[in-house]
Amino acid sequence: MRYFPVLLLAAICHLDAYAQNKPTAWKRHTIDDTSRGADGVRLADVNGDGLMDITTGWEEGGVIRVYLHPGPKKVAEAWPAVTVGKVRSPEDAVFVDLDGDGATDVVSSCEGRTRTMYVHWAPRDKTRYLDSKAWKTEAIPATAGKQSWMFSLPMQIDGRDGVDLIVSSKGRGASVGWLQSPKNPRDLTAWKYHRLYDAGWIMSLVASDVDGDGDPDVVVSDRRGKGRGVLWLENPGAKAAAGGAKWAEHRVGGAGREVMFLDVADLDGDGRDDIVVPIKDTEVHVFRRIGKSADRNADEWSTQIIRLPGELIGRAKGIHVADLNLDGRQDLIFSCEGAKQPKSGVVWLSYRDKPTDKQWQLHDLSGPAGVKFDILQTVDMDGDGDLDVLTCEERDNLGVFWYENPTR
Repeated sequence: MRYFPVLLLAAICHLDAYAQNKPTAWKRHTIDDTSRGADGVRLADVNGDGLMDITTGWEEGGVIRVYLHPGPKKVAEAWPAVTVGKVRSPEDAVFVDLDGDGATDVVSSCEGRTRTMYVHWAPRDKTRYLDSKAWKTEAIPATAGKQSWMFSLPMQIDGRDGVDLIVSSKGRGASVGWLQSPKNPRDLTAWKYHRLYDAGWIMSLVASDVDGDGDPDVVVSDRRGKGRGVLWLENPGAKAAAGGAKWAEHRVGGAGREVMFLDVADLDGDGRDDIVVPIKDTEVHVFRRIGKSADRNADEWSTQIIRLPGELIGRAKGIHVADLNLDGRQDLIFSCEGAKQPKSGVVWLSYRDKPTDKQWQLHDLSGPAGVKFDILQTVDMDGDGDLDVLTCEERDNLGVFWYENPTR
């Protein structure tokens, strides 16, 4: 891994960097670079082999693809893949067995002129999962032409019928809402949309039981508009949600700032989840609960700001919390857009003494290749015991790929 100069970091952004050795960036392994505009990576084990598979929407290429993990011995090669559907301007694709038939489907969200969400129904015959002709694509009528759909989060909300979907959008008429599954999820005309929040440009939807009442709430980053910032929407419970009850809006932080892809994790090991979000152009904000209680009566948050060197990296895009160097402490992985050479587009941060330290150590991960990166995931791709980093890039057409962790 390459390390940034200590003096430059200290002078510019008050971050530490290692002063020893300057190894190369992590090795990059391409999963697929045969279409254009890879936009996000979502994970699930769709074939029950214990390995994480991937779905991605290619925005400019207009295709939704699924990639099956080939096993540790072949993981550095191109993965077996299938185009499960062709749609225009896909912004997101997510795995979910929407009809409960045991075959994992894909739901895509499209912006541009399409402004529609689609279900890509998987074949029930598992031997045909990689056969594109066995997949069927259908629009969800409740979303057709309505909003510039950006992101979808499968979640059981009303406690009945099939899996529901938390959905979000950007621009004119943007919102966070949920799509309620009918008794027969295959009857897409029967799906109902419930609007929860008027939005500007939603980047993240993360399920987390913020108030500790046993049901999942939704943590949101809203990038644009009057209400921009980080917030969470309080799940009113299955019965109330089914009856159309409102979800209370709770503000966390970042008001008036351009917040990007967030992560929810226990960064400091105190047993309570924190919210970590990159903020344009080169900041990371860490929000922690104030007080001993984690219930709805302790809805106050402290803010820690970590500033990064804009001279060395691109503009903030995504964040992910994981222990990359196996030292038992959580690290931060940070992705960028606008990372033109010689800047790096993916870096990681570690703390020296405690996670509340103002100075974090900055480490290169990607090197200068790539310009616009996206959501980050960590998976032990090669089975060697450490976490590798999975993402995608859509300007230099690096496609979908993973970086091999050199720790082991």
